[in-house]
Amino acid sequence: MTAITSPYFRTRLATTRTDIIDRALLRTAGVLDAFVQARLERRAGDVRHRALAAQDAATTARRNAEALAALGMLPR
Repeated sequence: MTAITSPYFRTRLATTRTDIIDRALLRTAGVLDAFVQARLERRAGDVRHRALAAQDAATTARRNAEALAALGMLPR
């Protein structure tokens, strides 16, 4: 979410003045979004973390194999 930090908000059709309250509400909404996202990631548990770690390991192994193949070194 993007917070409006300038006192004026411009669109193609008009320029609108933003109040301090508007900017504070947008910032608060952004902070709450970040908090909820962090909470959901934490609640996902170990299963998701293990799956992501296995996926990262497989991707790394594939990249390494592709790099070796680009040099002409193929696995036995």
